Amino acid sequence: MSLYWRIFLLNASVLITAVLLLFGPVTVSSPVLFGEAIVLMAGLTAMLLANGFLLRVALAPLQRLTRAMRTADLLRPGRRPEVSGQGEIAELTRTFNTMLDRLEAERATSTARALSAQEEERRRIARELHDEVGQTLTAVLLQLKHAADHAPAELRTELHQAQETTRAGLEEIRRIARRLRPGVLEELGLHSALRSLASEFSTRSLTVRAHIEPGLPKLDDATELVLYRVAQEGVTNTARHASAGQVDIRLRRLPHGGVGLLVEDDGRGLGGAPDGAGLLGMRERALLIGAELTVREGDGGGTRVRLDTRSTRAGA
Repeated sequence: MSLYWRIFLLNASVLITAVLLLFGPVTVSSPVLFGEAIVLMAGLTAMLLANGFLLRVALAPLQRLTRAMRTADLLRPGRRPEVSGQGEIAELTRTFNTMLDRLEAERATSTARALSAQEEERRRIARELHDEVGQTLTAVLLQLKHAADHAPAELRTELHQAQETTRAGLEEIRRIARRLRPGVLEELGLHSALRSLASEFSTRSLTVRAHIEPGLPKLDDATELVLYRVAQEGVTNTARHASAGQVDIRLRRLPHGGVGLLVEDDGRGLGGAPDGAGLLGMRERALLIGAELTVREGDGGGTRVRLDTRSTRAGA
């Protein structure tokens, strides 16, 4: 039965009941007596309440579907409204679920292509920074050294300062290139890459420590890259915004056989801030490998970024 006929029959049943009562025990005089007016008002109130209750029951599945539509988020897949009953609302719910399945699949495909292109572009930029800009600055350093060796004494100090400035710029270029293209991840694996990441971000004011549980299962390249990028983004956000003194990067085996990454700091926490581009990027990367990402306040303050992979992605 369609939604239209269900609502029509509900209202018709209430009205028919009211008319039958008028032909039965309820009568109306002319003019209407006070007692009869009270009975009519009570009957009208009861009729409205019954009609409202019946409509609420009939439209409850539609309200649930509306809430599901309002809260649907393609970055948090798998949530589906329950299909209940029969008729148009049940069919509408099934159609909505099918649409979500298609949208999530299409988003996962397009995200994989976009992130793959992004990684390739990062490799290209890192290679150009290392090969082109790096070599140019190295040549400048050699020229400055040669000039300083043959320059008058009063110019040597300035030339040495120019050398140090150029050397600092060269180190910064190399640091940027390492972040764009984690060569240590490709050459030595995830464990060494996380330790290198912790060492790179550790300063006098920020201590970054990597804790890696022994005996972890071997991961495929895509999973290792996602774990590294999520850890990198988490530590970068902490260093830039959290005013933290310590960050812990933990990699451990999960009970179901997967691998879990935890990045936890002692900073000022999220503070109700909306998801930024970095967090959205982490969620998109997690979708690529079917992992679950949660970002929340830590128990003692700070921020906890947790990424749990599935056992099917972690094979020997």
